[in-house]
Amino acid sequence: MSELSMPVGEEVAPQVKARSNTFARVAKYTAVKLVALFVTVVIGIYLTVLIANMGGYVDEIRRGAIREGISVAIFQDQSPEIKSLSSQEKNELIQKRVALEEHRLGLDRPFIVRSFVFLVDALMLDLGRAQLMISDSGSKLVRNIILERLPPTLLLMGSSQLVLFFASVYLALILSRQYGSFFDRIMIALSPTSAAPSWFYGIFFILIFASVFRVLPFGGMVDAPPPDNPVAYSISLLKHLILPAGALIVSAFFISIYNWRTFFLIYSSEDYVEMAKMKGLTDREIERKYILRPTLPNIITQFALL
Repeated sequence: MSELSMPVGEEVAPQVKARSNTFARVAKYTAVKLVALFVTVVIGIYLTVLIANMGGYVDEIRRGAIREGISVAIFQDQSPEIKSLSSQEKNELIQKRVALEEHRLGLDRPFIVRSFVFLVDALMLDLGRAQLMISDSGSKLVRNIILERLPPTLLLMGSSQLVLFFASVYLALILSRQYGSFFDRIMIALSPTSAAPSWFYGIFFILIFASVFRVLPFGGMVDAPPPDNPVAYSISLLKHLILPAGALIVSAFFISIYNWRTFFLIYSSEDYVEMAKMKGLTDREIERKYILRPTLPNIITQFALL
């Protein structure tokens, strides 16, 4: 018996090695995805800069507006210093002031140089001052406005995506066991409803639950004035979160279930899964060892990127 038995250390070592390999693959896959996501965001922002400026045409419009504004200001100036100038001297003064204003705004540099400056400013959220919007603190800096709205946005998107992720994966795993059943066909039939955007469902949710039944608020983040008690504040925040989060979840719920169900079905039809069935393994053992385990890096990475 001693020759056939395996030491405990030799039994544990392969498991530890397998877990470390899985963690390494997940970390590598996540790092690659994050780098690719960052590069995609940079390229997208730069293309937005090029498109918004129309290749430099907007700068020409700005130069014309600057020249027109300075020209009108000088010719309407009734001060003795300006009125005593000849037309040529006024034109020279206009040219000098236009050059100073273009230098101040950076319009005297080539567009390709300024486009990369705009890219860096956009990545740093240095987007200048807003004209029509202000932050709750009264600031017109676009950076302050964005940073002030960022925590509520992360709370809304994070909570809704977490609920959507776990609910869709759980239901998709159940449907993958019941391929072709009535509920499976129902989910497939409802998947096109995810083509409608979240605001479409949000309008109906507001009409039904806020306007008709009056059980949920129309908008806002918390009640006004905000409760001082942390428990009451959390309840108020949760109450205001239900409608927008529900609209986000419903808009992507069925298509997410359909995608994960298809994902699990692809892995369940592999040859090694069929071999496990012939060996007599139960459905849960097959799902755990041969379906969930191979797809675990993808699942963890998508969860991490939420």
